[in-house]
Amino acid sequence: MREEKRPPARWRYLLFFLVALFIIGADQASKAWIRSSLPEGYSLFRLGFFRITHVHNTGAAFGLFPEQSSVLAIFAIIAAIVVLFFVLYGHRYAPWLESISMTLTFGLVLGGTVGNLIDRFRFGYVTDFIDFGFWPTFNIADSAVTVGVSLFALILLRHAKTEKQ
Repeated sequence: MREEKRPPARWRYLLFFLVALFIIGADQASKAWIRSSLPEGYSLFRLGFFRITHVHNTGAAFGLFPEQSSVLAIFAIIAAIVVLFFVLYGHRYAPWLESISMTLTFGLVLGGTVGNLIDRFRFGYVTDFIDFGFWPTFNIADSAVTVGVSLFALILLRHAKTEKQ
C-alpha cells in the first residue's frame, strides 16, 4: 500500500481550520434557522420517514446521557484540546498523523465538537433537528463528529495493518 501524501504544515493547518470552521458555520447557521423558524417539538415537513423536527438535547449525540450538559461540555473541551494537540504536535510522535485524510478527520471532529459546545454554553442544550423517526434526532455537528471518529478508526486500522506488514 502506498503512503498517503503529506502536505506542508502550513497547508495542513489551513485545511484543518477551514474544515472545522465550515462545520461550525454550517452547524450554527442551520441551528439558528431551526430555532427561529420552528417551535420546539414541532416538525417542519415529513418526507417518508424523514422530517425536520426541532428538539432540545441536554445529552450527548443522538440523545445519549440526557440532562448532562455541563459534564458533556467539560468532555467536549477536553476533546477539542486533544484534537488540537494531535494536529499541532502529534506528527512528532506519529508521522502518519500528517496525512490529508487525518487532517480532514480532525477538522470534522473539532468542528462538530465546537459546534455543539457553542450551543451548550449559549443555551444549556444542543439544538437537534435531523429526524429519521427510527433514530434519535441529531444535527450537523453530531454528524461531523460521527463521520470523523469513524474515519479515524478506519485510518487507524489501515495504519496498523500496514505497520504489521
